[in-house]
Amino acid sequence: MMKNIDLLFVLTVCQLTAFAQKTAITTFILVRHAEKVVDGTKDPELKPEGIERAKQLAAILRETKVDAIYSTDFKRTKNTVLPYATAKNLSVNVYEAFKETEIENMLKKHAGGTVLVSGHSNNIPWIANRLLGKEEYGDFADDDYGNILIISVVEKGNVVKITHLRY
Repeated sequence: MMKNIDLLFVLTVCQLTAFAQKTAITTFILVRHAEKVVDGTKDPELKPEGIERAKQLAAILRETKVDAIYSTDFKRTKNTVLPYATAKNLSVNVYEAFKETEIENMLKKHAGGTVLVSGHSNNIPWIANRLLGKEEYGDFADDDYGNILIISVVEKGNVVKITHLRY
C-alpha cells in the first residue's frame, strides 16, 4: 500500500512539473510610440514631449526585467523604447506590423519571458487582440500616447492577466 502511495506521489509530482513547464507565462508590454513631430514625412522624429515620455517609460520600467524589445521600423517607435534599451543594454529588434506570424514568433522565442513592443495607434490594439484571441481593443485616438497594455498569456487566447495603464 505504501509503495502505491509513493508511486502515486511521484507520478503526481511529474505531472505537475510537466504542466508547469507547458504553461510558461509570457508577458507583453505593449506601448504606442510617444508624441511625434508632424512634418509631413512618413518617418518623423519624436517631439520634445515625446522624448520626455520615452524617458518616463524607461523610468517606469526601470525595475522590470525585459528579455526582448521589438519596434516597427520607424524612428518614432524605436526612439520610444530606446532610453529603456540603452539603460538595460538591450537591442531593439524590428518587427513587421499586422503580421500574425511576428506575434507567434515572439511568443515562441520568448516563452516565459517579458517582451516590450513599441508600435502605433492601430497595431498595438491589434496585437493585444491577437494575444487575447478576441476583439477587445479598438485603435487608440491619434492624440493618445499614454497607454501601456500589459498582457500575460500562456498562449494566444489563453490569457492569465491584462493590465491597462496610463503614463
